[in-house]
Amino acid sequence: MVLKTVSRSLANRVRPVQALLSVRRLIANPDATEEVFRVIEALKGDSIAQAVARLRQTPEGRDLLLSRPQILPLLCDRARLRGLPEGTVGRSYVDLMERQGITAEGLVAASASTQRHAGLTEDEQWLADRLRDIHDLQHVLTGYGPDPLGELCLLSFMTTQTYNRGIAFIVFMARHSARKRFPGVDLDACVEEGAALGRSSQWLPALRLEDVLADPLPEVRARLGMPVPLRYLETLAGFREAGRRQPVATVRA
Repeated sequence: MVLKTVSRSLANRVRPVQALLSVRRLIANPDATEEVFRVIEALKGDSIAQAVARLRQTPEGRDLLLSRPQILPLLCDRARLRGLPEGTVGRSYVDLMERQGITAEGLVAASASTQRHAGLTEDEQWLADRLRDIHDLQHVLTGYGPDPLGELCLLSFMTTQTYNRGIAFIVFMARHSARKRFPGVDLDACVEEGAALGRSSQWLPALRLEDVLADPLPEVRARLGMPVPLRYLETLAGFREAGRRQPVATVRA
């Protein structure tokens, strides 16, 4: 028991230098998605344990931990998702993935080089994988696109819903960089809008998102309490009209 406790303590140790180096590499190469997972791993602490504890506080959460549903195979079944009616959650998800040329399997591969499961219980491993697997599904549900600004806003939403020091650090660094490069653009308001959406909507880790893939997207957003992110859309339109390059790196976490 002592050895197990020590092992868990070492696995959850915060490593700020490693995180800073990974963020710098991510800024230099925005496509280096594996660096996102290294930042999260370096700064995660007990965030997953706390999220699992929150799940255990409700009957629905306890049922999820007991059954541990796997959403990844459903998200990888692109033929089935393409067969869903237009405007459903699942069809919108596969349309997004195919437009961007990305896959759910790609996130799994990007996370494979990190020690994500070190020191975690089976429940914590399941939740860590689930949070990774639903990243792009959250783009669809929230209305934040996979563009750089949308990624930043989504990360703000995610770390508000399920706090993670690594994601919060990435958001902080991106905001700091953006303020210097684009002083006339209120990007902070976009990030705060993402955080507000995270506070007001239902907590996604506690939901069986497998069950909403065939439902109309507007109806699901209404049930979840997710209004259209107007500030983000207005700012995005302003960048496009001005022909300006967006101020933050593309990040898929």
